Amino acid sequence: MRTEALYLDDIVDAADAIARFLRNIEKEAFLSDELYQSAVLQKLIVIGEAASRLSAEFRGRHADIEWPDIIGLRNIAVHEYFGINWEVVWDTAIQGVPILYEQIAAILAAEFPDTDGQTQAG
Repeated sequence: MRTEALYLDDIVDAADAIARFLRNIEKEAFLSDELYQSAVLQKLIVIGEAASRLSAEFRGRHADIEWPDIIGLRNIAVHEYFGINWEVVWDTAIQGVPILYEQIAAILAAEFPDTDGQTQAG
């Protein structure tokens, strides 16, 4: 069984990848490039999947994070792929993901300061 710290590491790693993918990329380029779209969406799926694996107790302790929206985007991406709104994906990647990165990094620093995601959460 994976620890909550590992799932948090997954979120931070995926958020960091999205930032790298979109560095120096304008919205119009993203909206017209299937490669960028696919790469970012895959990392958003990773974030949503990791979030869904966190315990309800953990998510409840950190209710300031929009867990239902994060998990919901993953579900749309996986189950309703052809209904994806790429403007929403862009906005999420540019605005929401950096905030989430900071929130999760702060949780890792506060709750798992001496680990690399290797200890049991809780």
